[in-house]
Amino acid sequence: MCDRDAAPCSIDSGTYHVALPATPEGDLPAVLFLHGAGGTGRGVLGMTGTIKALTDRGYAVIAPDGLPWRPGRSGGIWSFLPAIQRDKARDEPAFFAAVVADAATRYDVDPDRVALAGFSAGAFMVNYLACDTPEAFAAYAPVAGGFWRPHPENCAGPVRLLHTHGWTDGTVPLEGRPLRNGAWLQGDIFEGLGLWRAANGCTSPAPSGHRTTDDFMRRYWTCADGSALELALFPGGHGMPAGWADMMVDWFEGLPES
Repeated sequence: MCDRDAAPCSIDSGTYHVALPATPEGDLPAVLFLHGAGGTGRGVLGMTGTIKALTDRGYAVIAPDGLPWRPGRSGGIWSFLPAIQRDKARDEPAFFAAVVADAATRYDVDPDRVALAGFSAGAFMVNYLACDTPEAFAAYAPVAGGFWRPHPENCAGPVRLLHTHGWTDGTVPLEGRPLRNGAWLQGDIFEGLGLWRAANGCTSPAPSGHRTTDDFMRRYWTCADGSALELALFPGGHGMPAGWADMMVDWFEGLPES
């Protein structure tokens, strides 16, 4: 098996690692989780608390590798913006689809029950893919990443998306920030939520309701049939928060039929 302690699974367009439940059964639901800038799929599986929580719930975790980020350094990046991908690019939606198809053959993953999640740069990738092709995955769950400026003019929709963010995140602040003396500009998470509301046909910016789960303060919008949009804030910085996996799975399993 292509787990954290083994060589990665290899397909024509890249590689990935996988973690499975202790007693996997057929047609596994899965989370395809994208690492942050300079990370690896193997590193994703090193988030033992998050991974164990997902596999304990019966989910496979599929952790692909981004393209090499900087010469002479390990770790990868995702091709979502020309300014980030530098001189290398890959058709990431096609790569992710190929990874899911391969995992379906090797590990009996159900391709219709895969959520695309990611952290930081991986979360930026999740947002752009969800914006362009919301039907590619059953749902989307970015953590600590949104859009870059200029924001997309609009997104296809509807979408099923749970955005999680740390209240004191200084690497990807909620309001965004400039990098490289302003050459790159991170976007505003709340402005991004406006794009998602428009894609979901929401008629009001006000949330449909609020709820709390442990430290997560959550607000959600119920708009177009089959859609789902939610923001979950937690009192922390730029990192994967404890409890995210169970919150995300509960949300995913409670989604309306599309």
